[in-house]
Amino acid sequence: MAPIERMSSREVYRNSWMTVREDAIRRPDGSHGIYGVIDKPSYALVIARDGDRFHLVEQFRYPIGLRRWEFPQGTAPGLADLDPHELAAQELREETGLRAESLIRLGQLDVAPGMSSQRGWVFLATGLTQGEHEREHEEQDMHSAWFTAAQIEQMIREGAITDAQTIAAWAMVLLSERD
Repeated sequence: MAPIERMSSREVYRNSWMTVREDAIRRPDGSHGIYGVIDKPSYALVIARDGDRFHLVEQFRYPIGLRRWEFPQGTAPGLADLDPHELAAQELREETGLRAESLIRLGQLDVAPGMSSQRGWVFLATGLTQGEHEREHEEQDMHSAWFTAAQIEQMIREGAITDAQTIAAWAMVLLSERD
């Protein structure tokens, strides 16, 4: 069966972090429709590990109106598309102040493929040294802390960690330990 075909596209919104477009499409059966798509650049998510401890950040997430714990993650400013390793090192340094000797790519995640083109890379950071964080203005309420694996899993069970990318990345860490 043929994939959905884009017939035309128009940008309906743009800011420094994303664009929203509306595409006129033709489905495999020939019928026509529209599709709204949020375009965002690739992101990097970094799992900073020091022995049996993992580093998380907590910040207020405006769209859901709640503070949430998650692994450091983000995109490059100005919709730039950076090399994933470079972006991972930058996000880790900015949000936590940590520098890593080793960044191992664990896999890729699609944020919300039913409405967004954004994809992200998950990295495991080890050989960590502490420095000063370099948070962006929007991250001024962010703070960070170390947690054990048992604490992270309890936080997931209790709903303190609900970020889908963080939970999926946690699964990647657990699966990587089986190899």
